[in-house]
Amino acid sequence: MIYVCIPSRDEAPTVGLLLWKIRQVFAAFPREYQLLVLDDASSDTTSEVLEPYTRVLPLTVIRRTEPQGYAASVEELLRKAVDLTDRPKRDTAILMHADFAHNPQIVPDLVRRIESGADLVVAEGQLEGEPSRGHRLLRRHAPALLRGVVSVPAVRDLVSGYAAIRLVALRNAIRSQAGRLLHTEGWAANAELFWRTARYARRVETVSSVERHDLRSRPSRVRPWEAATGLWSARRVLRASPVPPAPPEASARREAEPQPVSS
Repeated sequence: MIYVCIPSRDEAPTVGLLLWKIRQVFAAFPREYQLLVLDDASSDTTSEVLEPYTRVLPLTVIRRTEPQGYAASVEELLRKAVDLTDRPKRDTAILMHADFAHNPQIVPDLVRRIESGADLVVAEGQLEGEPSRGHRLLRRHAPALLRGVVSVPAVRDLVSGYAAIRLVALRNAIRSQAGRLLHTEGWAANAELFWRTARYARRVETVSSVERHDLRSRPSRVRPWEAATGLWSARRVLRASPVPPAPPEASARREAEPQPVSS
C-alpha cells in the first residue's frame, strides 16, 4: 500500500486537481494506494472541495477545527499511515504539498526506488515559476544553516517537502522518540523528518523534480528572512532533541549495502 499524505490549509483551488492528477498517475502505474489529506482548519472552501472526492477516490480526510501548523499536520498524517499499515516493511508513505508545486508524475520513480531497496527517497526541487531571488538563494543554502546539527547522506535539498519513506523506517523513527517526532516547524520540520528517518534507512536516495511555484492561485507563503531565522533557531531545538544512535541491526544492514565505486 502506498499512503499519499497531503497536509492542506486554504488550498481549495488546487487540492482537488492534485488528487485527480494522483489518480491518473496510479491509473497508469497500478499500485494499491490510499490518499490521506489533513485539512488544518481551512478558512476557505477546502472542506467543500474535498467532500465529493471522498466518494470516488480511496480518500480519507482528517479535519481540524483549530489550526495546529505544518509540522503537526505532517506528523499526524505519517502516524496515521503507520497505524493503518499491516506490512510496514513493504508499504510506503509519500509526503507532498497541496498547492500543486510538487509534480505527481514522479510518484512512480519514488515508488520504484523504494521497491528497489531504498527506505527514504527525497525529491529535490528544481524551482520554476514565481520564487523570488531570496527564496531561491535560501533554498540553495538552507543546509548550511543546519550544518553541524542535521546531516542526511546524499541529500542536498534538506527542506524539500516531497519524499517517499518506507513505513518500517518511519515507524522506528517514531518509536525512538518519547513524545513528538517533529519538534520544529516549516522548512526545518522537513529537514528534521529526513534526519530522523534516515537513521533507520538502509539506503537513502534522491530524485530530481521540477517544483512549480506559478500554478497556485495564491501568493507564496514563504518569507525568506523569516524562513532563514526559523532554520537557524531550529538548531537549538534539534540539539536539545538529538537523533538516538542507530540500533546495531540497522548499522549492520547499512554496512552490508553495496558501496559506490569511486572513479
